[in-house]
Amino acid sequence: MKILVINAGSSSLKFQLFDMEGEKVIAKGNCEKIGLEGSFIGYKTTGEKKELKWAMPNHNEAIKKVFQILTDKEEGVISSLDEITAVGHRFVQGGWLFDKSVLINDEVINDLEKLVDLSPLHAHANMAGVKGCMNELPFVPQVAVFDTSFHATMPAKAYMYGIKYEDYKDFHVRKYGFHGTSHRFVMGETAKLLNKKPEEIKIITVHLGNGSSITAIDKGKSIDTTMGLTPLEGLIMGTRSGDLDPTVVSYLAEKKNMTAQEVVNYLNKQCGILGVSGVSSDMRELNSAIEQGNERAKLALDMLIYRVKKYIGSYLAVLNGADAIVFTGGIGENQEDLRELALADMQYCGIEIDVEKNNNLPRGTIEEISTKNSKIKVYRIPTDEELLIARDTKELIEK
Repeated sequence: MKILVINAGSSSLKFQLFDMEGEKVIAKGNCEKIGLEGSFIGYKTTGEKKELKWAMPNHNEAIKKVFQILTDKEEGVISSLDEITAVGHRFVQGGWLFDKSVLINDEVINDLEKLVDLSPLHAHANMAGVKGCMNELPFVPQVAVFDTSFHATMPAKAYMYGIKYEDYKDFHVRKYGFHGTSHRFVMGETAKLLNKKPEEIKIITVHLGNGSSITAIDKGKSIDTTMGLTPLEGLIMGTRSGDLDPTVVSYLAEKKNMTAQEVVNYLNKQCGILGVSGVSSDMRELNSAIEQGNERAKLALDMLIYRVKKYIGSYLAVLNGADAIVFTGGIGENQEDLRELALADMQYCGIEIDVEKNNNLPRGTIEEISTKNSKIKVYRIPTDEELLIARDTKELIEK
């Protein structure tokens, strides 16, 4: 069984083709600058990674190019599109309507249209990916897998905001949480490491990348997470501010002569690590600046570490302890000093890091980085959201 996974962004489209026998990736790539000048596709099929400049005015054209690459006589990995059993699509926002992955039909598409206001950029891109695949593969099942669905188990005391209850009922204003596919994937891997079922563990998963979030998981279910109505809430991130006083929006709107929406865009795209450091949202460039003595870059990193530590502490309180803390995502997997400092001076919680091991991890492996004496185990686990989407897709079509 071969399953194609599509992750469509506003101007990009990532893809991976899985052979589910052995869960192997047989092709992968990314279409970038869709709808813009200089669009191109980077991909890897049978040989070395290649990059092609290709005019892609919309997502449908990008998907056509993906299928051309997959079926190419020399470099392709399938003889025809008939070999694709199903397509799994990443959807950022499932809102109040979807608490699990679903087969896409007309009713689902109508429901998805109701959620556009919650995530306009992502929603339009996600739907463009679906429609493009439906045009090329009209008889192949399509599945939607939602970032938010894993967090649908949060209790009301965790997802409600302190606003009028009518605003929650009428406008669905609440915390939804994101990165659910990543948190769910590493939860499953952690359960295996602990030799327990997911419903037998309580853990804290720390997904750190350009977008970052932390989730408290009890008995295999998300009970709280840092991102909120949108991915802007929570940790300071690459270009997102994270938590702040809501009054900041109106204050900046007045001082900078912006509309409220312009301020929200500003907080999403120009703030966070980039805005504080004045250097970059890329952690590699930030670290280089820190080595050169840049104090603002150091401040940005300190702010991220502080918030990670603060949320881990609060989630330990919510969970009444934990079996494990798991770091994942590009930064969480690869930045050893952040892991060390985020958990420093937390021996009172039963957390003790093996510093030497933490500082010398091979890339891409699952590793325990806590000491033998640590009451709470600490792991570095690479995430694989695409594989989880492929697994959900396979499960649904087999049913």
